[in-house]
Amino acid sequence: MITIIDYGVGNINAFVNVYKRVDVPVKIAKTKEDLQDAQKLILPGVGHFDHAMTQLNNSGMRDKLDELVLNQKIPVIGICVGMQMMANNSDEGKLEGLKWIDATVKKFDETKINQVTRLPHMGWNDVKPVKDMELFTGLENDSIFYFLHTYYFQCNNQEDIMAVTDYGGEFASAAHHENKYGIQFHPEKSHHYGEILLHNFAKL
Repeated sequence: MITIIDYGVGNINAFVNVYKRVDVPVKIAKTKEDLQDAQKLILPGVGHFDHAMTQLNNSGMRDKLDELVLNQKIPVIGICVGMQMMANNSDEGKLEGLKWIDATVKKFDETKINQVTRLPHMGWNDVKPVKDMELFTGLENDSIFYFLHTYYFQCNNQEDIMAVTDYGGEFASAAHHENKYGIQFHPEKSHHYGEILLHNFAKL
């Protein structure tokens, strides 16, 4: 059973549809009561960091999520801004992050990007695993995913980097620490590759 955290930010239905295709049961959590007995969590997110953090903090689910993730150690995956929320803080806003992974969120340096349209980083790009992780089973070679972001996740511990992508230099497009996973790209928009990754998460 996958529990998707619905705090008013992110395309929940897109994840539900992916899991329906791979025959994995899904539950949507909008209250702390909905989180009871959660086995695996997805934290989606789009838009501005502070807005997403405010929505989550006001949802009534924050304390329960900390209990599940930090104490009960159930697997959780943050996606796009959901990944960034797992960091300590972000250059995009003033609020503290969840502090689930020791990292900070930084803005891309436009001077290092050799593209006509430099920001946001938008479209398909390679994701190269740097650790042997079950999340990337079947995706070790030539995997591409869809990105849409202006800020990136900078791990304070290099061993937390799970995969890298090149956009004006390499950045951590996926991170992992204990039971916590973060991916900067959108698997729900990444067709076959994203379906494999989300199915892998269900099997962890």
